[in-house]
Order: sequence, then structure tokens, then C-alpha cells
Amino acid sequence: MSEIEREAPAILSEADRVVPDWPAPPAIRAVATTRRMPGSSAPPFDAFNLGARCGDDPAAVAANRVALVEALQLPSRPCWLRQVHGVDVFDADLGGPGEEGAADAAVSRSGRSVLAILTADCLPILFCSADGAAFAAAHAGWRGLAAGVVEATIARLGVPPAELLVWLGPAIGARSYEVGEEVHAAFVDADAGAAEAFAATRPGHWHCDLYALARRRLAAAGVGKVYGGGFDTYADARFYSYRRDRQTGRFATLIWRA
Repeated sequence: MSEIEREAPAILSEADRVVPDWPAPPAIRAVATTRRMPGSSAPPFDAFNLGARCGDDPAAVAANRVALVEALQLPSRPCWLRQVHGVDVFDADLGGPGEEGAADAAVSRSGRSVLAILTADCLPILFCSADGAAFAAAHAGWRGLAAGVVEATIARLGVPPAELLVWLGPAIGARSYEVGEEVHAAFVDADAGAAEAFAATRPGHWHCDLYALARRRLAAAGVGKVYGGGFDTYADARFYSYRRDRQTGRFATLIWRA
């Protein structure tokens, strides 16, 4: 038995992972990993980096992904997307794309898939139907949110918005996320009310609340049951943060059906 296999049970510690606080159906399982899980990645990716495109040793990433499946007793290997800050949605029931499919969200209705979103400040969003028959995961940085990844995911999932439950996972907090004109304009030019998610800091710069922007887009789409939020990956050492560290790993937010 390898060192990873011997250490894997420790990954199940509540202190080393985040379990969504939402009233999802009993069959729905979800978790956000942290860098504190025992893994194979060396600094600055230590220790449980799951991102294959951030400069880490590919062998270490592969070992961490194997440990993830074993520790969480996942029904299959996760559907790893090649995220590009867009709005394309992958139907995981048609076959997992591995690192080959460029998409920023995935949906499943068969229950055989494990959906995963990799982040290090961007907002991971989980969706499930009230009966647990359908679920989805989306990668929502500011570009994806402004472009409509939330709306695209809801449309592809095919569940009436009023019947959806949504959880907002660990992302950079507003106090840590200063942005410039490009980000402010991307939202406010299309929706004047989005200005409420920005707080001026200095000329041409604002603190940006990704959670508030996501809730606004979800509400406009007809989704009223939204949970989670309140994290700050920049300030919370449990999580990878690109803005804090630049060269860093990625943690995963996953959803599947038991």
C-alpha cells in the first residue's frame, strides 16, 4: 500500500474539507477540498493540488487525484474540465472530457458522473434539483459571470429555476478583491443595479463582491434557493489563492449522487 493510500482516510477530516451547508436531497453529495489534505505536491503547490495546468509536477497531481477518489469513495473519477473563463457547458452523461474538453460548467442527470470545478479565487457554484435527479457545477470568475455562465448552466440542466438549489463555494471575498474599470463596466454597463456589488476604493478601482453578483444573476434567472458564500480564499490559508500567491495550486469543488 502506498503512502497516499495509507494517509487517505485523513482527507475525511472535517477540518480539511468544506461540506456545503445547503438542504440538498439526501442522495446528493458535495465537498470542497482544501490544500491541507495530505497530498503529494511540493511547495508552492503543497500539498493537495488538483490542478493539472498550474505548473505542478504532473505525477503529483495524478497521485492527488487518485487519493481524492479513494478518500471520498467517489463512484467514478471526476469529470475534469479545461476551464477557459467562458460559458460552454459540458454534458457529463455523454462521457467525461478529462483535461480535453474546454468548458466552464458541467451537468449530469444520469447520476453516474462526479462533477468538479477547479478554482483558486474564482467562484465555484453547485446546482441540484429539489428531487436530486439533476445536478451541475460551474466555474464563475468575473468573466464567466459577466458572460452568462450561470444562465447557460441553468439552461443546459433543463430544470425549472424555481426547483433548483444552489450553493456558492469558496471564492475571493469582496474586501480582498480590488478590480478596475474593465470588471466594473462588464457588469454595470449591462445592469445598473450591479453597482451595489462594488465599493469604490480609489479612482477607477472598486472592491468587487463576486457572491453578490452571482446572487443577482441567479435571482434574475428565477433561482430563489441560494446558500453558501461568505468565504475569502485570499484571507483563508486553507485555500489556494492566485491573487495572494500567484504561483499556486487549485482546489476542487465537487458534486455527485450517491
